[in-house]
Amino acid sequence: MKKFSWLLLGLALLGTPAAQAQKAKTKVKGSAALPARAATRWPAAKANAWYQARPWMTGANFTPSTAINQLEMWQAATFDAPTIDKELGWAAGIGFNTMRVFLHSLAWQQDPAGFKKRVNDYLALADKHHIGTIFVFFDDCWNKDPRAGTQPAPKPGIHNSGWAQDPGDPASRDSATFGQLRPYVTDVLTSFAHDKRIVLWDLYNEPGNGGKGNASLPLLRNVFAWAEAVRPDQPLSVGLWNWDLQTLNTFQALHSDVITYHNYDDAATHQRVIDLLVTHGRPLLCTEYMARPRNSRFVNILPVLKKNRVAALNWGLVDGKTNTKYAWDTPLADGSEPSEWFHEVFRRDGTPYHQDETDLIRKLTKQ
Repeated sequence: MKKFSWLLLGLALLGTPAAQAQKAKTKVKGSAALPARAATRWPAAKANAWYQARPWMTGANFTPSTAINQLEMWQAATFDAPTIDKELGWAAGIGFNTMRVFLHSLAWQQDPAGFKKRVNDYLALADKHHIGTIFVFFDDCWNKDPRAGTQPAPKPGIHNSGWAQDPGDPASRDSATFGQLRPYVTDVLTSFAHDKRIVLWDLYNEPGNGGKGNASLPLLRNVFAWAEAVRPDQPLSVGLWNWDLQTLNTFQALHSDVITYHNYDDAATHQRVIDLLVTHGRPLLCTEYMARPRNSRFVNILPVLKKNRVAALNWGLVDGKTNTKYAWDTPLADGSEPSEWFHEVFRRDGTPYHQDETDLIRKLTKQ
């Protein structure tokens, strides 16, 4: 515990939060959460052996270009296998071997069996391209009122205009809703607990985002407890993303089998974060990076991650309905081309945004 207290102090000294991925104190609503049982956490030796047995993981956060959010990706009416297959092929062509993919509880609630079939279909397509998958359960980012069914059209020039929180707000901070969420987590984890195509379970993306702060702690504690009750073959983690959220950070870091984190800063700052996080003695996976106007680029960050053998998953693969080529805080209301793309690697026709970037990725991903 002393080590992590020092770590938080060190991170605070970096100044601005190292990875305000999608921008984010409220009172906790509902009863206390189930305690996560740290005794079930992987020993560091097991975590390190798992990581050493794998190739260096590189890839992206993946949503097909035809989906505006997680629901449009996974609902039966809009699950787009041909586009998924095509775009994962582009990823494999530059050496990417891992994708981080967001699930959504509403898609499961509509039709659990159909949802799991589509998850299996996705895994088959990814495996065809020799790509492993990190699945994400909950998410505190962007639109707080997710609704099943037809999803909205993109708003011109606005980053992630249709991305949906899971379970949303106020549901994420109301423990009365947790009884509806546990069967979802348990069913999915149990169904795929021994699936070698899955690399890792990322239980909660950016808890505390959207101004929620420590109000997200009860759901965070619960999802760890639910996952630990299943104890799948794959490791469990929740990524660090905002060093100001010390209570959440402490819980995440001390309950994750491997340390995952987000960082959208320049190379020097990113290296300092790696130097601090490595004190945990566990594998490091950077599950979000690369925002060109912030000087988090492939050319300066990917070599740092490879040198330190930190898994490298940038945000975004193909320019599409998520609109994440636009920056978080600088929308272009007319939907015109930004002077420099914020995220994404490929245009919709499969050509690289910058050929020199994909050439570099291909060079660095050669084993």
